[in-house]
Amino acid sequence: MPQKHLSLLVGAAAVAAACPWAVQAQGTDAPRQVAAAPLPVETLPDAATPSSSPLTANLTLSSQYVSRGFRQTWGKPAIQGGVDYAHPSGFSIGTWASNVSSKFIEDATVEWDLYAGYARAVGDVTYGATLYYYAYPGARIRSTDTSYNYGELMGSVAWRWLTLKYFHTYTRNYFGFEDKAAGLHSRGSGYIDLTGNFDLGSGLALSLHVGRQRVKNFSDYSFRDARAALSKTFDGGWTLTGAYTRAWARTDVYDNYTTGALDSSGQPAVSNPLKGTFVVSLTRSF
Repeated sequence: MPQKHLSLLVGAAAVAAACPWAVQAQGTDAPRQVAAAPLPVETLPDAATPSSSPLTANLTLSSQYVSRGFRQTWGKPAIQGGVDYAHPSGFSIGTWASNVSSKFIEDATVEWDLYAGYARAVGDVTYGATLYYYAYPGARIRSTDTSYNYGELMGSVAWRWLTLKYFHTYTRNYFGFEDKAAGLHSRGSGYIDLTGNFDLGSGLALSLHVGRQRVKNFSDYSFRDARAALSKTFDGGWTLTGAYTRAWARTDVYDNYTTGALDSSGQPAVSNPLKGTFVVSLTRSF
């Protein structure tokens, strides 16, 4: 699912140091109730260049979980963590998890991601590919009887401080987008991610990101997002990050988004999960 916080800087730095563009949306109008479409791209690492230790782990405490501009914890705090293994040959495998809100993902409490990939560096250029699978145990869109689980294949190329990635949905559905009655699914959806990471010295780093999601056959739900983050690394593997993130939908379909989960007043919680927001996170790498 992918604007998250610090793990983006960790993953992008592992593969290299990570404008509008045209992507044509396809398809027809979506059914009345279809879930939003986030992606945990900013928190997940790419296939990593091996470090001094092949096994690494990370733990993050964040003011909220935001992925591709979507507030997946509905503005509430998140605890996240992952484990990665990088082989000297360039192959890597890992897993990552975070709490999520049922107000954003129907009947969900956890997002659990699995991934494996390969990366290779030639001079200042790093390229690679990573296979992802995102699972939301127990979560399902009741109105369409569709699972939120989905998978993507990501290809990336990085030059010094700039990284370009493309995520292609290989499963039948992208985050549950399907209209069984009309025979429509969202396999073939794609997300473009352009990120610049800048070393400011003294442990400071600036990350600037723009992205665009095309939801195949459900073009009204396509969106763009942007993120700016400043991080400070401290001794002992600690990093503090502050970020501002924002997304813009192709239409107004997300303006009054709800899964039907109730708020504190007993009414269905309604919000726009794409509105601009600040995120503060603290990450410990092991």
